[in-house]
Amino acid sequence: MITEFAEIEVKPGHEADFIAGVEASRAVFLAYQGCHALELHRGIESPAHFVLNIKWDDVATHQAFRESPGFQVWRGNVSGFFAGAPKVWHSETVA
Repeated sequence: MITEFAEIEVKPGHEADFIAGVEASRAVFLAYQGCHALELHRGIESPAHFVLNIKWDDVATHQAFRESPGFQVWRGNVSGFFAGAPKVWHSETVA
């Protein structure tokens, strides 16, 4: 299993809208085969800074999701609140 990290800056004043969009998208992610968990973290010092963590079977599963209708739902729910393009990377637990 791998973890996707998506670092997202949200337009100031739209933090609550973004959080609601993530919550509205949760079921779409979790219904996708190979997606196991989703967490959204918000910066304390920078409240418009978020990190989305998603557990996937592997990178290929995440890439396949990006081409699914569910990804379009996700983007429709949140992309209007992005201050810039998300920075996305994957990791594996090693210790």
